[in-house]
Amino acid sequence: MTKQDRSRQSGNRGAPDARTRSRLVVIGSSTGGPQALQTVIMGLSKDFPCPIVVVQHMPAGFTAALASRLDSIAAVSVKEAHDGEILVPGRVYIAPGNYHLRILHDAGGRRIALSDEPPVGNHRPAVNVMYESVAHLGKDIVAVILTGMGHDGRDGMHQIKDKGGYCIAQDEETCVVYGMPKSVIDAGLADEICPLPRIAEAIEAAVRR
Repeated sequence: MTKQDRSRQSGNRGAPDARTRSRLVVIGSSTGGPQALQTVIMGLSKDFPCPIVVVQHMPAGFTAALASRLDSIAAVSVKEAHDGEILVPGRVYIAPGNYHLRILHDAGGRRIALSDEPPVGNHRPAVNVMYESVAHLGKDIVAVILTGMGHDGRDGMHQIKDKGGYCIAQDEETCVVYGMPKSVIDAGLADEICPLPRIAEAIEAAVRR
């Protein structure tokens, strides 16, 4: 099945308004993340109205293959992120292994900034680094935390919530490792706690709320 065929199957939800187009989805994942990301990304509609940026804990050299595989099976476009790239609605950007990813905002729009600064919490890329870079966008942010060991993402999620962002966390039952989502949920930061098969639907609703 081609991407065009998958796009037709995923349906059309109508033209997004200006508020929806300003939204940005950020997803953090670790152990069990590639399969979880596949479930989420394959559940997104072809007309998904805003960019999605992903930090998956993964060594250098593996993220390009992950992006390519997901791009071949999803209705939305998926690619490995490149430094300086302007974010485009309806596209998924996966942070390359061994690089931190931040989102910067300037006159040209929102763009990706990669760096090889030291690991944060033993991770590079680190979910906290990405989350913290977008927290100032407030209600424009929909932040998702998926399966993974440890607590990367919790501190950045605090900042996102403090500025009015929205948080979706994967539930314990569907996690491979209930670490990162647990740390966010236990801190009282989750607006929604969802089983993996419902997270794409929750994201679709959140960006259009």
